[in-house]
Amino acid sequence: MVSTIIPVHPFDLVIFGATGDLAKRKILPSLYRRLAAHQMPEASRVIGAARSKMTRAEFRKQTAAALEEFVAPGLLKPDLVERFLSSIDYVAIDAAGEDGWAQLAKKLDDRPDHTRAFYLSVAPSLFATISDKLAAAGVATPSSRIVVEKPLGKDLASARALNAQLSKHFDEAQIYRIDHYLGKETVQNLMAIRFANALFEPLWNARYVDHVQITVAENLGVAGRGEYYDTSGAMRDMVQNHLMQLLCLTAMEPPAHFEPNMVRDEKLKVIRSLEPLRLSDIVRGQYRANGGGGSYLDDVKNPQSRTESFIAIRAHVQNWRWAGTPFYLRTGKKLSARLSEIAVVFRDPPHSIFPRVDDLRGNALIIRLQPNEGITMRVTIKDPGPGGMRLTEVPLDMTFAKALGEEGMPEAYERLIMDVIRGDQTLFMRGDEVEAAWAWVDPIISAWTEAGSKPQPYDPGSAGPIDAYKLTSADGHLWREIAT
Repeated sequence: MVSTIIPVHPFDLVIFGATGDLAKRKILPSLYRRLAAHQMPEASRVIGAARSKMTRAEFRKQTAAALEEFVAPGLLKPDLVERFLSSIDYVAIDAAGEDGWAQLAKKLDDRPDHTRAFYLSVAPSLFATISDKLAAAGVATPSSRIVVEKPLGKDLASARALNAQLSKHFDEAQIYRIDHYLGKETVQNLMAIRFANALFEPLWNARYVDHVQITVAENLGVAGRGEYYDTSGAMRDMVQNHLMQLLCLTAMEPPAHFEPNMVRDEKLKVIRSLEPLRLSDIVRGQYRANGGGGSYLDDVKNPQSRTESFIAIRAHVQNWRWAGTPFYLRTGKKLSARLSEIAVVFRDPPHSIFPRVDDLRGNALIIRLQPNEGITMRVTIKDPGPGGMRLTEVPLDMTFAKALGEEGMPEAYERLIMDVIRGDQTLFMRGDEVEAAWAWVDPIISAWTEAGSKPQPYDPGSAGPIDAYKLTSADGHLWREIAT
């Protein structure tokens, strides 16, 4: 199997915060890989913008070091690296001041026919300032695009304020709110499996689906980003955006066409159909110390913190398709493994003609996002060999990762950045989606604050607090094991 490369128009991509971690780890390496895949036109430019006073040559040297560290050695061809570095430019800009904006405008005006995009890889507090400065400098044209990373607000009020600030100078069709989970091949293939095959869609409803589990687990703690995380927590950092988007793609109705706003309309309907959360539907946790590792309180240097590093939720989508089918969401730090997956667990046959086997768990479609991206279907078959009808479970492997090979699997940022250049917003969040998601989680966050409740402690290397197991067992279900 060979991936298809769709050409894009020559572009100028300005990366604000170009000396930061995200640019080094993801944005610049992703652009290099698109050049290696013959998708980035040679006339394109990548213009770094940051406060650091450095020359273009110095920024190119820094970019080369980032490629050396974050691109697979097999892809680092000297001629390709040199070609990519020749597309790199740099402007020292004071986002809150006047320095550098005239120089940026001059560079962009040299190539007025290029697609123009501004990637704000900076703190959200600078989004409004930079958008104002782009407009004042005359570089925010009607055809340009602006890309913003999460967090997109910290509650409904701040999300609305951010949307209003961005819309002062950019139409909604120009704003790209990025969620890298939506750029993963397996997430996109969830839509393909549902809507391009007659096999699954007739079964994709409460009559045949017993429950859905969405897990995003990390085996590392929050050390190194504790100051940010302690003001956010798992609900704001993961549930409101990443897990919400995965739930929407799993539960949404088929759009009339695979067109950006039609897809996003259906996702919005899911969020608005979610039953309001109750405290009894949620388990919060906070990892404690063990062995040589510190606790969450140690990592955030706040012994009084009541911020959760783990959360499990039982959610219900109140519509005709999903009424009565629970959606279990969980995410946490310092769990037993790094794992992100969606498991659609189907109901058992109404009548079994075979002897009962207690450890058989029934059919399930597993969409794994990380590690080892892929899609498998768990089915029950006869155990090979003589001795009667013995049943066992086997996975049907439907992933294409092995067929494409590691180099054929583009990373999420590669796809999403190219979608920005193409002007395709299908995999990006719309402003009303963001606000609807905050409207769902805000009441429960307020309830925690009013109650002054503490998260439950859990051991690092576990699957979270014990009450998380009770959340599913109350419905007669079990969480899937968190294992690679």
